[in-house]
Amino acid sequence: MLSVNKTYSTKQVAKKVGVHWVTLHKWRAAGKVRASHQIGMNGGKHWRWTEQDIKVARKFKAENYRKGRGRKKKAEVKKAK
Repeated sequence: MLSVNKTYSTKQVAKKVGVHWVTLHKWRAAGKVRASHQIGMNGGKHWRWTEQDIKVARKFKAENYRKGRGRKKKAEVKKAK
């Protein structure tokens, strides 16, 4: 059984990672990051994130986003390849 005390909501994780919760949701939907648990509640899907999930999200952000704000420019992406 999932221990809710050791997991975090998408909004909590987004704050810890330093992105908007919609951005984190888009990353999850695109398969870039994943939440460990899904809970059905009020007819919707709610995701619960572990500390390990948060580490993966932080790593994804660090590898794919500039230090300031936003995504890498296309030129930066081409240079990295």
